[in-house]
Amino acid sequence: MNAVTTTSASFSHSSDVDVVLPCLNEAEALPWVLARIPAGWRALVVDNGSTDGSADLARALGATVVREERRGFGAACHAGLLAATAEVVCFCDCDASLDPAQLVPFVRELRAGEADLVLGRRRPQTWGAWPAHARAGNLALARLLRRRTGLRLHDLGPLRAARRTPLLALGLTDRRSGYPLQMVVRAADAGWRITEHDVPYLPRTGTSKVTGTWRGTWQAVRDMSHVLNEPPVVRS
Repeated sequence: MNAVTTTSASFSHSSDVDVVLPCLNEAEALPWVLARIPAGWRALVVDNGSTDGSADLARALGATVVREERRGFGAACHAGLLAATAEVVCFCDCDASLDPAQLVPFVRELRAGEADLVLGRRRPQTWGAWPAHARAGNLALARLLRRRTGLRLHDLGPLRAARRTPLLALGLTDRRSGYPLQMVVRAADAGWRITEHDVPYLPRTGTSKVTGTWRGTWQAVRDMSHVLNEPPVVRS
């Protein structure tokens, strides 16, 4: 059984929004990311085996730290979801490529009853912020997603928001790179209203563990292809 432990610091413990931040050696980016968490929200930094002191730094900066020993983006995201207690759960990368403050209108849209899942469409702000091969792969997956679900989305990026209880009910099982895609596919199968909004995409701090390498990109494509080939989940 994987060990998941949680330690807390000064962010609000009674907030109605939790922000899950999967983290693997992001000490350089953490100060900026945590400073951008909206006031009253709780930052859940999920340490996925960092060796650069990320967990201690996050704790010192006031975040709640969740430890997930099983490696994988999906494993970290889901550990954060399981540790969350707020009504609304948001997800954001921890590498300073995305600003968590951009989640405020996402949450507002959820609360207004206008959507069940809100996604951020990444818009690169500088040349090279989003590698060409990663962008092409994302576009191809968006087209495959449209064929599978009918959704006319442009991006499957990590910045997103939804209500916690319905998210848990989706029964997400992917623990690698397919997790964000599986969330969208199962939400679509469940009849959720899914919306998409442009968000600035900045050059990440450090090296990407997925799209920064061809091996990581190939693994991500394989994980996501598996998700797209899953039969729809029938729920009673």
